[in-house]
Amino acid sequence: MATVDYFERKLDEKRRLTIPAELRAEFASGAVVTRGFKQYLHLYPKNVWEEDVEPQLKGSILDEATADLNVQFRMGKIDGVIDAKQGRLMIEQHLLDYAGISRDVIAVRAGKYWRIQAK
Repeated sequence: MATVDYFERKLDEKRRLTIPAELRAEFASGAVVTRGFKQYLHLYPKNVWEEDVEPQLKGSILDEATADLNVQFRMGKIDGVIDAKQGRLMIEQHLLDYAGISRDVIAVRAGKYWRIQAK
């Protein structure tokens, strides 16, 4: 079976992104959506967020770079669940606005997470 590293979708009228069937097991623990470093979003499997991202955000209380990362990733962060029936995840409007996404999206795997951006 080929690895899925890229997909395109249209958000539905309720701002839901349909995750391809081949990827749904990857999000069995849930999903976390945050602002990206630039004008795109990050989509993490919940277990990747908890095991890999959270520990990196716990740096020194006086470290400005760590503080900046906390602000970037926590501002508007949403925890979601992929619905089991149709594999959809709702993305809040403020995150779509940040990334300049109206309806058409491109998702590209970036290691253990996905970049979601406007098409």
